[in-house]
Amino acid sequence: MKLVIMEPLGVDKEKLLAMAEEALKGSVEIVYYDTKTTDTEELIERGKDADIIINANNPLNAEVIRGCENLKYLDVAFTGIDHIAMDACRERNITVSNCAGYSTAAVADLVFGMLISLYRNIPECDHATRNEGTLAGLIGCELEGKTFGVVGTGAIGTRVAKIAQAFGCEVIAYSRTEKDLEGIRYVSLDELMRESDIISLHVPSNAGTKNMISAEKIALMKKTAVLINLARGPVLDSQALADALNQDRIAGACIDVFETEPPIARTHPLITAKHTLLTPHVAFASKEAMVKRAVIAFENVAQYLKGTPQNVM
Repeated sequence: MKLVIMEPLGVDKEKLLAMAEEALKGSVEIVYYDTKTTDTEELIERGKDADIIINANNPLNAEVIRGCENLKYLDVAFTGIDHIAMDACRERNITVSNCAGYSTAAVADLVFGMLISLYRNIPECDHATRNEGTLAGLIGCELEGKTFGVVGTGAIGTRVAKIAQAFGCEVIAYSRTEKDLEGIRYVSLDELMRESDIISLHVPSNAGTKNMISAEKIALMKKTAVLINLARGPVLDSQALADALNQDRIAGACIDVFETEPPIARTHPLITAKHTLLTPHVAFASKEAMVKRAVIAFENVAQYLKGTPQNVM
């Protein structure tokens, strides 16, 4: 049986293959590609003989899925699967698993890294200090006492909520599935948009969440509010957000995800939006998270080979 790792997984090759050997005990032939490609023909060439594929966030369209004729199991080393042609997988009875949980700490960390950078003007402070400047015009804000709205209380949203509480925030939440979380009050999405000083999005990308944060929802926000999206790009109307920022109808935004994977075109509306911090879809990418991801990915394969697949989507 052949396992193809279609792209780098953020762990040194030697270490990664040693992890694979420890988990799989030589039960599969492993082929590893240390470069990314988005070319459909190249992806098919890489995967055409594979029984099992490990893929991270590289898009696999229906043509690729159908072109990998031996494929029986697709192990997505990522949390979201909206970049995978799931209809084609179902059509061919391919089992698909993900690696949910590996990036929970990493994403939550960056939420607060970006928020504090925005609240305390850290990029501007750095620039001023290097250019003989002072604190003039750089007085920031504290998190304590703010109302922090969490949209989606899965593992990441829950962790973000708990950290916000530790900073002294009042936390409110909106989620399709409500949990019994101490000190957290669930409200409607409209109420959350109106009440929150900080709004952090933590929902998957699917038909039900596409543009859930629309121009109408953004219009409900306080003028002093900040919007954070480290979830998935399509859940947010980027043009509507840019308009609100440029017209000073909200105070700021922290954005790590976009409608497409970076590099992002210079014409994207958020590139020139005011009071905005942008990062290139890096929230999941800590050294520790990459190791956790590899552990889960290889354990997924091991469980599949035993006939007890886990994390099945």
